[in-house]
Amino acid sequence: MKTAEGTIIQLPKVKILATGGTIAGSALLKTQMSEYKAGAIGIQTLLDAVPQVKDHADVSGEQICQISSNNITDGIWLQIAKKVNAIFNNGEAEGIVITHGTDTLEETAYFLNLVIKSTNPVVLVGAMRPATAISADGPINLLNAVRLAGNPLAKNKGVLIAMNDEINGARDATKTNTSHVNTFRAPELGYMGYINNGEAFFYNASLRKHTLSSEFVVNDLDKLPYVEIIYGHANDSRILVDAAVEAGVRGIIYAGMGNGSIHEKAEEGLIAAQKKGVVIVRSSRCGNGTVKGGQVKYSKENFLTGDSLSPQKARILLSLALTKTNKLDEIQRMFNEY
Repeated sequence: MKTAEGTIIQLPKVKILATGGTIAGSALLKTQMSEYKAGAIGIQTLLDAVPQVKDHADVSGEQICQISSNNITDGIWLQIAKKVNAIFNNGEAEGIVITHGTDTLEETAYFLNLVIKSTNPVVLVGAMRPATAISADGPINLLNAVRLAGNPLAKNKGVLIAMNDEINGARDATKTNTSHVNTFRAPELGYMGYINNGEAFFYNASLRKHTLSSEFVVNDLDKLPYVEIIYGHANDSRILVDAAVEAGVRGIIYAGMGNGSIHEKAEEGLIAAQKKGVVIVRSSRCGNGTVKGGQVKYSKENFLTGDSLSPQKARILLSLALTKTNKLDEIQRMFNEY
């Protein structure tokens, strides 16, 4: 790239991996914000709609899949992770952007945060309005994500989420609203930074292990251990626990009430499951706070604790932990460190 004075500037290489989602969604009307087809628009069309990305990076794109992210699978996660690791290992890019639907964006981000083996930036980006909508938020989100992926300041911070001029970390961010463009937040721990007029400013960083410091390796995996989430509620029972055990589950995240409290009927089922070798991790449905220690009776039953991870992210960590060990003390260590 040449400046107005004729100086040649070497732009960072940024690879965009597209998976579909609302950012690539298409509707019949410009005023239609729901009932659209997610993932209908391919990566090249998205790039053509935001030519300004070429002012900030040497950009190339690749379509991984074209789905609504509520249909994401462990298999697609493994495909993305292996692709990202290969791109960095081969020196094909200095940063990677992944376009993604918002429904499970936080889960994909956290999975990649645990298995990517590079300090280079990986940025997930989505949109809350389809590409065909009035005031679609996808184009500016994509532009900012490309800027961030090519920014040396974004290195060694784990996988990031860039939407609505805000930078979130993969571990703590969650979707907090069904339709607002500022849906991704880390309610108690806060944003990692902001994007102001295209420039990134960082204020926080995660102290938990991630990316290059992570012990999890997926290059030789073709599937992940089966872990299920069971949501605690009034008048709960053990029916779903027993069904999960019958289906061959290896781990259960119990999204308990308050500080990971378990209904007595469900507890009976979880005790029986643990005795059969199923790993039980207590989490909380509250959305904020930690589950650490707690009632002595749960510790006596060898139930583990999920720290501050949401149930959906605890499922990911437990699944990866089970690729390495069945030892409960080791798995608890992982929840304390990641």
